[in-house]
Amino acid sequence: MELAFAPSRRSTVGVEWELMLVDPATGELVGRGPEIIEQVTASASPDARHTATAELLTNTVEITSGVGRDVPEAIGDIAAAIAALRVQTDPRGIELMCAGSHPFARWFDQAVTDKTRYHTLVERTQWWGRNMMIWGVHVHVGVEDVRKVMPLIGALGCYLPHLQALSASSPFWAGERTGYASNRALVFQQLPTAGLPWPLPDWAAYEGYLDDMVRTGVMEDATEVRWDIRPAPRWGTIEVRACDGVSTIAELAAIAALTQSLVEHLSRELDAGRELPVLQPWYHRENKWRAARYGLDAELIVDRAGVERPVVAHLEELLDVLLPVAAELGCRDELEGVRTTLATGASYQRQLRVADDAGGDLRAVAAHLIREFRGAPGSAG
Repeated sequence: MELAFAPSRRSTVGVEWELMLVDPATGELVGRGPEIIEQVTASASPDARHTATAELLTNTVEITSGVGRDVPEAIGDIAAAIAALRVQTDPRGIELMCAGSHPFARWFDQAVTDKTRYHTLVERTQWWGRNMMIWGVHVHVGVEDVRKVMPLIGALGCYLPHLQALSASSPFWAGERTGYASNRALVFQQLPTAGLPWPLPDWAAYEGYLDDMVRTGVMEDATEVRWDIRPAPRWGTIEVRACDGVSTIAELAAIAALTQSLVEHLSRELDAGRELPVLQPWYHRENKWRAARYGLDAELIVDRAGVERPVVAHLEELLDVLLPVAAELGCRDELEGVRTTLATGASYQRQLRVADDAGGDLRAVAAHLIREFRGAPGSAG
């Protein structure tokens, strides 16, 4: 199966953010996404760069940026999308918030969006599909040469646990404290085409994988590849999908800057003829589990010899390498936001503190997430 990879300008960036609709009084999810999306779309100006689209559940709205020359431009689009959402949600008494999972909501109280794609997914995957009450962040980075795509994805796999630990925000599931920083990461990989990417050496191997999967009826096309990091042929990008739904727009900007800077750094390594880092698949699998379980307290395997390092220390070293690249890309300030998260705690840590302070009352966690999100540009107070 031949699949074209669209032309794309190198290291352009796009961001997708999946948001929850919630009742401000109870913290419960509100399934009014379709009507809100319809109104946002109808009232959008012709030159609007952002979009609001449906996701699997009606309690979710996904907002997306346009193709950003840099992270500030993409995040500006996201801020504009939030403002447009608020025009519809505020009069309806609906709040917005984001985390990898809702603190206490249960799947059987939620409705699936009425699209064939989603009904087919739930019919095939049954209990796991119905349990996909998860919210995430996707970052697209433009790649100018299709020959770079699979090598870059292979190398980026070494840094997915860093991104996962930094964004981890799903310590609760259906009212239970899971003991995981990112329960979402392990729930999502239960879908048949999700999880870590297969170690494919080049684009021809990826086309062969798609051919096998389409021929056997596993998927219809490349959009159903749900890897933690995947090619996005339609856009000419690599899409990093490992991150939990972060709770603030500042964290979103930091994740976008880290992702963009990493891709550009690794692309420069390829240009210079240097070999990109690749770990054994079993190390990648173990690192993903450690990041999901321990978050920023994880010890990661960082090279093929099995050397282990604390993820925070390794992230600090990585930032020193990437900051000059980020400065050239125009996102140095946003990348420095990673240090802010390391200093103040990731969302899962903040949520756990709130729960402890409230004697385990998870309604306090929902209220906390609403307040955090209200700090985003474009909010109404």
